[in-house]
Amino acid sequence: MANKSVWSDNRFWQRSAAWVTGFASVLLIWLTFDTSAQISMGNDADLQNGVTKRVPGPTVINYKITYEMSQKRGHEVPIIGGNDGKGMSLFQEKETFFGRDDWSEEEAAELLHLGKLGTQAKNCMNCHTLLGNGAYYAPDLTKAWLDPAWGPNGSMQAMTGKDTKEEAMAEFLQHPSQYPTHERMMPNLGITAEEAKGIVAFLKHMSSIDTNGFPRNFAKIQGAVHGK
Repeated sequence: MANKSVWSDNRFWQRSAAWVTGFASVLLIWLTFDTSAQISMGNDADLQNGVTKRVPGPTVINYKITYEMSQKRGHEVPIIGGNDGKGMSLFQEKETFFGRDDWSEEEAAELLHLGKLGTQAKNCMNCHTLLGNGAYYAPDLTKAWLDPAWGPNGSMQAMTGKDTKEEAMAEFLQHPSQYPTHERMMPNLGITAEEAKGIVAFLKHMSSIDTNGFPRNFAKIQGAVHGK
């Protein structure tokens, strides 16, 4: 009787399928736990102790956030509270946010929660992209806080007549029809002053998240490296 080829042996394929399925399941479980740890939000103690988290705690809104090139990683990364000279955050340089740089963890978390709910209630992702989710009809908001148009020398701050980035952004959110920026004008969504404050806090926090250089080429397109 001729020897049967292993490639035509059903038992070989059944065992192979079982091994591959088992390995894939273990790998998926490991990746799930690893990803959960990577994306879990930090807290104020992390920032106080200089611990870098991919998703910083809510009180990051008390710090100056810039976007700078990391030679080690080959793309821009958020720098929180100043650069140590090696492309790492110092967590030292504060920045007032609506007149304060001492938002407590509870206050900041509540503000971010309000902002997150606001972006959901107003269906921002129908037009914008947030952290890779949403549409491309309007500008990507993942790093909107770092867009120099909202800075002290930017067109949006000048247009709104406000003295700070956060006030300019909040003013625009409340009255977008008064500040036409391009043909695709943002509609008036009835955003209140408190909701606008929360949404701006949410945008600032989102800009501090290490997204591995996403959105790609943001710094080149917006001129946003170093937050200038």
